[in-house]
Amino acid sequence: VQLQAYGGGLVQAGGSLRLSCAASGRAFSSYAMGWFRQAPGEEREFLAAIRWSNGMTYYADFVKGRFTISRDNAKNTVYLQMNSLKPEDTAIYYCAAGDTLMGTSYDEYEYWGQGTLVTVSS
Repeated sequence: VQLQAYGGGLVQAGGSLRLSCAASGRAFSSYAMGWFRQAPGEEREFLAAIRWSNGMTYYADFVKGRFTISRDNAKNTVYLQMNSLKPEDTAIYYCAAGDTLMGTSYDEYEYWGQGTLVTVSS
């Protein structure tokens, strides 16, 4: 099983980025895919999740209206569109897969990508 996250980079405050997470190695049809992030010295925090099977989504309150999670089943890829980025969004962003209904805790996810760094300059 492999999850590969990419799409991070340096962006100015107010800008946008789209992260991608390509999944391979097994069928994830019954799984949820989640995006988390971790800033230096901080705990890993949940951002958003989506179910492969029906596209149902769930967001952390602080990203609602700014971040959008989506999936492309044909490409086995999950996306996180991030708009109106702020310097406090600077972190390493991780995608994860878990046999969970819509997990918001990192321990509900079994498989993790390597992370992609997002830096938002002021």
